Amino acid sequence: MKLLKLVPDNTNFRFLRWRKLAMAISLLSIVASIVLVSVRGLNLGVDFVGGQMIQVTFDKVAEAPVGELRDDIEALNLGESTIQRFGQPNQVSVRMRLAGDNPDEIAAVTRQVTTMITKEYAAQGARIDGVDSVSGKVSDELLTTGVYSLVFAMIAIAIYIWFRFEWQFGVAALFALFHDVALTFGFFALTQLEFNLNIIAALLTIIGYSLNDTIVVFDRVRENLRKYRKMDMIALLDLSTNETLARTVMTSLTMLIALLALLLIGPGVIFGFTAAMTLGLFVGCYSSIYMANPILVWLGVGPHSFVPEQTDADKAAAKLKEGMGGQP
Repeated sequence: MKLLKLVPDNTNFRFLRWRKLAMAISLLSIVASIVLVSVRGLNLGVDFVGGQMIQVTFDKVAEAPVGELRDDIEALNLGESTIQRFGQPNQVSVRMRLAGDNPDEIAAVTRQVTTMITKEYAAQGARIDGVDSVSGKVSDELLTTGVYSLVFAMIAIAIYIWFRFEWQFGVAALFALFHDVALTFGFFALTQLEFNLNIIAALLTIIGYSLNDTIVVFDRVRENLRKYRKMDMIALLDLSTNETLARTVMTSLTMLIALLALLLIGPGVIFGFTAAMTLGLFVGCYSSIYMANPILVWLGVGPHSFVPEQTDADKAAAKLKEGMGGQP
């Protein structure tokens, strides 16, 4: 009985042949992501800006009347609001930034908006799916805590890899993680998908997945550095990547199947999370091969990296042994 193999044995892909081109593309992508975030900004959710988010579904129409709904809400004179589609064409989210943290005032505004929607759009089958309220103080704390969690996670991971391998591996892993996070931020700035606490959770998951993939390759690199002392470093990195390719493909494929199912038929409330995870799946695999590995070369990692230097006593003992004809 033959087993199905997604990756043949003894593959010999020359991944690092394209390392300079890949690094140039990645650096340009990072710069473009930073520019996008600076110029377009992120579509921050209520978690981070404070206020309310009311989710509405119009059951009796194919598309939600976004324009009419926007005019009717502006006529209430309740302050700045954002109305946009999310999930299906007949679903919208109404985001409102409210001044003050008085629970009674927030509840009154919520009743006013939801009553207007259910009354004026009864013919379209308007249904309130949910209402989320976050105070301005809490939203600031959530945003600050979310950013700190990302930064500390990346630094802690770099330190861990530094102690487990060498400092060069820690630097390479940190740059690969920064690449993954930067591209994810750029994706959300480009698409203007809502950026909320779910996306922070997705980013932390992406960091963990990318780290796992990178460590698997690094572990094989360390083994091969000890095994092939005279092999060229580029060839050794390609060999290590090929030897772990089957595991990488299998893990990525099983995750992709689950993520595609969530993207296609999953609820709209987790669409941003799923999109971030799907993007992270690809950029995580890419960065482990084309970001982390080339940096090891440029930082001078070689077969000597894991060979302890001989002391003067060791050198003297070796010369004495050689003079005795190799006799102990």
